[in-house]
Amino acid sequence: MIAIIDYGMGNLRSVQKAFERVGFEAQVTSDPQQVLQAERVVLPGVGAFRDCIRNLEQGGFVEPILKVIAEGRPFLGICLGLQLLFSESEEFGLHQGLGVIPGRVVRFPEGMTESGEKLPVPHVGWNQISLKAPSPLFNGIIDQSNVYFVHSYYVKPDDAAVVAATCNYGLEFCAAIRKDNLVATQFHPEKSQAIGLQMLNNFAEMKG
Repeated sequence: MIAIIDYGMGNLRSVQKAFERVGFEAQVTSDPQQVLQAERVVLPGVGAFRDCIRNLEQGGFVEPILKVIAEGRPFLGICLGLQLLFSESEEFGLHQGLGVIPGRVVRFPEGMTESGEKLPVPHVGWNQISLKAPSPLFNGIIDQSNVYFVHSYYVKPDDAAVVAATCNYGLEFCAAIRKDNLVATQFHPEKSQAIGLQMLNNFAEMKG
């Protein structure tokens, strides 16, 4: 069973429907016990880091998430679900994350340009990813594939070895990570059409 954590923030139904489209059952749950019992766990997220980490704590999800990851079960973070795995975020002040991946969440700097044009923040829309390291999420995915982003902040891992893919938007930033059973993306696979569906299918078939 794939459990999609419902902590009050995120496009949960669209993630669930995307898994169903590739033939896998996924259950949206607000019950930490169901997360503990799941074979695979997905942590999506939309909104402010501060509010999301508070909701995870209040919902009793922090310990189950850390336990699932520590036990080697496949775990997927999406967008803010990637950022929450890091040590801290500077969004609306400094806030502690789950601390699974050492590193920091920072904002795109103002005044970024490309070909003389000012780049807006947030970064919204389709962009290419450069595959940097093997990840089971990218089986069958070619380098420079286009995926869909919506974000103003990006992650800066302390250890570059966890970076599975990068993207260029004013600067080169980490677009996906991989560490053992843990995979996570800054982009939205569920909004990335056939490429994203392939990634979700890959996650559903990951070995724990």
